[in-house]
Amino acid sequence: MPDTSMTKPFGSVLTAMVTPFHADGSLDIDTAVALATRLVDEGNDGLVLNGTTGEAPTTHAPEKAELIRAVADAVGERAHIIAGAGSNDTKHAVRMAEQAAESGASGLLVVSPYYSRPSQRGIIAHTQAVADSTDLPVMLYDIPGRTGVRFAPETYISLAEHPNIVAVKDATGDLGTAAANIAATNLAWYSGDDGLYLPFLSLGAAGIVSVVSHLATPEFVTLTKQFETGRHHEAVATSQRLAPLISAVMDAGFGVVTVKAALRLVGAIPHDTLRLPQVNATESDIATLTDALTAYGLLGAVASPTNQP
Repeated sequence: MPDTSMTKPFGSVLTAMVTPFHADGSLDIDTAVALATRLVDEGNDGLVLNGTTGEAPTTHAPEKAELIRAVADAVGERAHIIAGAGSNDTKHAVRMAEQAAESGASGLLVVSPYYSRPSQRGIIAHTQAVADSTDLPVMLYDIPGRTGVRFAPETYISLAEHPNIVAVKDATGDLGTAAANIAATNLAWYSGDDGLYLPFLSLGAAGIVSVVSHLATPEFVTLTKQFETGRHHEAVATSQRLAPLISAVMDAGFGVVTVKAALRLVGAIPHDTLRLPQVNATESDIATLTDALTAYGLLGAVASPTNQP
């Protein structure tokens, strides 16, 4: 297991990993293990499985367990394996957490309950119930654009008292509130927005949970080290180099769609199969990705630990 500290309980650079499927839509465990191994070889401290980018809403409980077990067996001694345990049904989220622990996960990602839009008291009760269900450390996930509700500052303060709740993935895009929340709690903050990683580091964030790191883990690792060693001008340059790739993958708002297409284009996965309601990237999206991947030096490369940008 990688080093863990109070300030970086899951390390610095984590990828919110896609769930590879065969052309017929069935789970492709062999490709998942190969992808996870490559990502860890390239420098990821952890992998987030069964999250939004992992198409968790359309994978079933046995598939989730099989994926966690296979990836944990392959790389769990070298990286944190964080499993999504998100639902707007608290009992369902608890079962997901328990299954993740049984399957070998080393942490949980718990999103605020979506669609139901509960009160802050409801969010606290839901999250505490999930955190109580296992001994695994918990990363909260705040993404109001998808859930319709966000964690209030006082909710963070309350949840930070739970011994298992140690971190936050912040995808609010609200840097001002993030700065206040970081100062008010002992929680480790992780950027949930690739394009805001450097600003989040400047606020004291521990790291990032990234989508674009599927394609550029070494650069995210480099940016982190540059910032932490005071080479801020170099960190800015690295961030600027990443920006066109981040834009190409994330600007359409369907990260799993475009990153799967990009992974297929560079040879990291054989199929960019998605499960409905997600549909494949458009010709325009593919053209944008092709230009960005070519400019970044990735297109046509066989994805391997030696092929680093």
